[in-house]
Amino acid sequence: MTERTTLNAGIAGTIIGAVCCFTPLLVVVFGFAGISAWLGWIDYALFPLMFASMGVVAHALYLRSGKVGPNPKGYIAFIVVALLALLFWLEFHFAIRLTIAAVIAVAAYSYYLRRGKIAVHRSHLDAPDMKEKT
Repeated sequence: MTERTTLNAGIAGTIIGAVCCFTPLLVVVFGFAGISAWLGWIDYALFPLMFASMGVVAHALYLRSGKVGPNPKGYIAFIVVALLALLFWLEFHFAIRLTIAAVIAVAAYSYYLRRGKIAVHRSHLDAPDMKEKT
């Protein structure tokens, strides 16, 4: 997959997870089908989907930036698991706050990568031309 496809898939997964978690969309849809009692476990599936999708977005942003800085795969996996453990431990009491914190963290990482890419690009422009020495 290209970084653009990975980024689009991560954003789509995040949006689907958010829409299904924070709106009664699934309750209404499953209510029409007569199986709304089946939704008791859905938060245990949708929050991991949403946080993992945000991790995919963060990794795709890293790939898109030209791999600025160290490879974040291990850090992303640790943060996703830590957020999910915290969410389950707190029994979803602060789910919206943790989700907003995760979105802010991905946005801050995107800003960091963009600044690093600009700095790398500027350093290449400022470098003296090696042809002038010969």
